[in-house]
Amino acid sequence: MGDATLFFITLAVLIIVSPMFSNITKLPIAVIEILLGSLAVWVGLLEADSEIFKSLSKIGFFYLMFLAGLEIDLKKFVAKREFLLKKALTYFVTIYLVAFIYYLVFDLNPIYIIAIPIVSLGMVMALINEQGKGFGWLEIVLIVGVMGEILSITAIVIYKSVIYFGLGFELYKNIAIFLAVLYLMYQALKLSNTLFWWYPELKESIMPQNDSKSQSVRVSVALFIILIGIMNLLHIDMVLGAFFAGIFIANFFEHKKDLPHTLHKVGFGFLVPLFFIYVGSTLDLNLVFSAKILTNAFLILLAIFSVRFIGANIAHSSHLSPSERLLLAFGDSMPLTFLIAISTIGYEAELITKDEYLSFVLAGMLSGIVVMSIIKALIGRLYKKDATSS
Repeated sequence: MGDATLFFITLAVLIIVSPMFSNITKLPIAVIEILLGSLAVWVGLLEADSEIFKSLSKIGFFYLMFLAGLEIDLKKFVAKREFLLKKALTYFVTIYLVAFIYYLVFDLNPIYIIAIPIVSLGMVMALINEQGKGFGWLEIVLIVGVMGEILSITAIVIYKSVIYFGLGFELYKNIAIFLAVLYLMYQALKLSNTLFWWYPELKESIMPQNDSKSQSVRVSVALFIILIGIMNLLHIDMVLGAFFAGIFIANFFEHKKDLPHTLHKVGFGFLVPLFFIYVGSTLDLNLVFSAKILTNAFLILLAIFSVRFIGANIAHSSHLSPSERLLLAFGDSMPLTFLIAISTIGYEAELITKDEYLSFVLAGMLSGIVVMSIIKALIGRLYKKDATSS
């Protein structure tokens, strides 16, 4: 049997058995996929450095960000924008300020100022897929995640530009291009809103109700690919393109009630598991037995959670209960992909040691495995108690 054949068969088996193990162990399915990916590499069924695997995982991650965009209701956001922006600003100022204090007090590498507050929506979407959006704190986690992801992408763009170009023209050019793209995306959303308001029949033409030829899915995937391609052409993080494609579909084709459900099934049934399995495959299980790296990873994870816990209590004490603020802090403490991304940039630029890099990677993995499991346990305990008492 060829290597490629074994690779695809292994992936297929892992995708199939993940829900079964999740049901047996009661662990979140994303956690199971990460663990199975680690085990598959450990026993030699998968190769972590496979370029095919890496490319497939990127598609899965981009699609995950596309699904994150699908969850954004701009009308609801605009209606609450003053409240949400004020709370979000307080939250992010707090977590970045506390991260800076940690950097000074513990004499840390400057990368920690960016890494500790960094936000990624990957695991948040996995959590929403399992739990729904019925919890008030989880809706705030999503809103915080959206804003935090854009802030994090901005931080990564600036950090990467400073490393490779210094404080010169290229740095300012890259930042200007990034801000221009954000502004153009905003204007494109406004223009589309005006266009569909004047010509509502366009929505039906683009995505008909009688959709026997799956035109709606084709248009969604086409927009997903086009915006990713544009971001790649402009040398901007392609995640942004996938994310805005999801926002566009969700807010201008709301007459297609079944479309988000269909796109979610495609994503979490096939593409997204590829990403989580790949993330697990990059974790060398032998690292777990290194006391130094394991200790550092837990300290990083503790720092990630603590800044968010402080931020949640300062920004959201007026409208969330203590247990909801705790869940909010945990829900935002899973920056799996971007934590790995920022540490990879730092390591390749020789700004952090290999041990620091491995600690960040392990912390990212643990944020997906440990924190997700804690959240699920807390939800089961707290809301089961509420249901019993009522």
